[in-house]
Amino acid sequence: MGRVVALMDDIFFQMKVAETAKHLGIEFKVATTTAALLDLLEPRPQLVIVDLNARNQPIDAIVKLRATAKDIRVVAFLSHVQRELAEQARNAGCDEVMPRSSFTQNLAEILSPAKA
Repeated sequence: MGRVVALMDDIFFQMKVAETAKHLGIEFKVATTTAALLDLLEPRPQLVIVDLNARNQPIDAIVKLRATAKDIRVVAFLSHVQRELAEQARNAGCDEVMPRSSFTQNLAEILSPAKA
């Protein structure tokens, strides 16, 4: 079974991702802090999702994640008007940064590669 972990504190959005992951047969775990996210890296997930609008320093979480795991795919999402935050996320090591609307619309496609 594939495994996806996420840093997000929006419970409604957590449920949306969890439901899609369940439908695809992917294990999904959520952290609300950087320390909790790093603890979820074992066993190794195929994908890490980061809500850049989370309250607990998501850019710092990406930097620390990349210091320990350079090869895990990291996808982040945010409000479409936050261009500076998107650039910070890319500089921190995100593979993809997209508006929340695109993330939601393409959620199954984003999660599917984690099934392998």
